[in-house]
Amino acid sequence: MTTIYWFCLGGGLAFSLLLVLLDGLLDGALEALDGAIDAFDIDGVFDPLSFVAGLTVFGGAGLVLDEYVGLGTTPEVVIAAAVGLVSAVALHLVYVKPMKQSENSTGFSQAEYVGKTGEANTSIPASGYGEVVVKMGASTTFQTAASFDGSLIPDSTPIVVVEVARDGTLLVAPLTQEEHSPLAEAPPARLQTGV
Repeated sequence: MTTIYWFCLGGGLAFSLLLVLLDGLLDGALEALDGAIDAFDIDGVFDPLSFVAGLTVFGGAGLVLDEYVGLGTTPEVVIAAAVGLVSAVALHLVYVKPMKQSENSTGFSQAEYVGKTGEANTSIPASGYGEVVVKMGASTTFQTAASFDGSLIPDSTPIVVVEVARDGTLLVAPLTQEEHSPLAEAPPARLQTGV
């Protein structure tokens, strides 16, 4: 049993060291391990990091129990497995789960472009493609665009996205000066008379 403990401890430590040294290269290995663990996943509890940490702690606890306690093989394995499982769950609850919940996504769907305003970055010919600049949240995006009504849209013209084509091209229309003005959004002022 000592060999299995050493294998778990050494393998976990080696994997952790490789993870630190070759962070980007091991992403594929972690995804493969994550796929294998998904078969046993109960409500997102198991993940590769927690699993490897649990195996490492199992190996270390087994070696300590075998060397210093001498309970016998079965009790040692049960206790080492329990310590490894508790460690894996604790790591998941204290570190992995909060980190996953704190991840932000700046992604957005193509459908969210409809109604957004921007500016023609390059001229959009009547029957061709150009480029527009549209702000999406804190991001500025450059997108391929075509004229919605088939009219020429010169560069630097304020535009509005009317539709998104199936291929992802934004169909845009030019904004007139009144439509683009902040005053156009405000309701007209009314003259109040005291009667």
